[in-house]
Amino acid sequence: MAAIEILGLEKTYMVGFWRKRPKRALEPLHLTVEEGEIFGFLGPNGAGKTTTLKMLMGLVFPTAGTARLLGRAWTDPEVKAQIGFLPEQPYFYDYLTAHELLDYYGQLSGVPAPDRKRRIEEVLSRVGLTDIKGLQLRKFSKGMLQRVGIAQAILHNPRLVFLDEPMSGLDPLGRREVRDLIEQLKQEGKTVFFSTHILSDAEALCDRVAIIHKGQLRGVGEIEQLTSSVQGKVEVVWQGTQVPASMKALGAECHVTGDTVRAVLAANQQDAAIDALRREHIRLIAITPLRTSLEAYFVEKLQHSQTAAGTTAGTAAGSNV
Repeated sequence: MAAIEILGLEKTYMVGFWRKRPKRALEPLHLTVEEGEIFGFLGPNGAGKTTTLKMLMGLVFPTAGTARLLGRAWTDPEVKAQIGFLPEQPYFYDYLTAHELLDYYGQLSGVPAPDRKRRIEEVLSRVGLTDIKGLQLRKFSKGMLQRVGIAQAILHNPRLVFLDEPMSGLDPLGRREVRDLIEQLKQEGKTVFFSTHILSDAEALCDRVAIIHKGQLRGVGEIEQLTSSVQGKVEVVWQGTQVPASMKALGAECHVTGDTVRAVLAANQQDAAIDALRREHIRLIAITPLRTSLEAYFVEKLQHSQTAAGTTAGTAAGSNV
C-alpha cells in the first residue's frame, strides 16, 4: 500500500502590496511513496519542500489537488493520529523542560497516561538526551532543540513520520545519530519522508529520492538508478608514489595519497594505461568506472531547470517585441 499519494497538489500565493500578484510556490505535484520507505525530498532553499509538507500536514491549504496518507484522505482526523511531524524551525516554550514538553505533546497525541513517562524516557534516550532532567529548553543548544523536536515527532509511535530538514543545527556526530534513528524507524516498519538539501545524508539513507526546484518536480527514483550513468572516465589505482611520464601523456589526473597513486583518465585510455604500468613493473591495485554522484545529478537537474526557464523567458520577451 502507498503510504503517501500526492495527486496534483499545487499552491499559489498572492503577493505584493495589494496581494494581487500571483506567485506559484508549487506546480501540480504527483508523487507516490510506498509504505516502509525512507524517501528523500531534495531541493535548494525555496524550492517548495516546506510548502509541500505543510499542505500534507493541513497547515496550509492547497490551491488545487489532493492527497492520501495511509490510504485515507489527508484531512481525515484518524490519519493525523498516525503521523509524526518535525517542522523546519520548531518553536517550543522556553521555560518548559524536555520532559514537560513531551508530556504535553503526549497528551495531545493521545498517549495513555500510564505509558507516557516510559515513552518519554525511551524517545529521549533514542535521540541522545538522557541527562537533561530539570534543564529548561531556553538553555538548550540548537542541536539539542532539534533532537527534542525529533523526540516529539516519534513519541506516539506513528506509522508515518515527516521530517523537515531534520539534520539542521546538528554536528557530524548528531547527524550520524539521527541517520541511525531514521534507519531504526524503517526497521520498525515505519515510513519516513524527509526533506533536505544535504545530499550526503540522502545518499546514505534513502531508498528513493525526488528532486524539486522552483516548485517543479525534476526527477524521482532510486539513487542507484539516478546515478547509474557512467561519466566516461575510470579511476586507476596503483601501488607506490611513482607517476610514469606515459600516464601523464595519456591525460591522466594523478594524485599521490600515502603509498598509492590515484589517476583519473578517459575510459578509452584504460588499456593503454594498463600497458604503461606493466612496462614500468608497477603493481596495479584497482580500476573503477566513475559513476555520476547524487550531487552531480542534482546540479544537472537544477542547471537544466534554470536553462529551460531562461529559454522560456527569452522566448516570451521576443514575442512581446
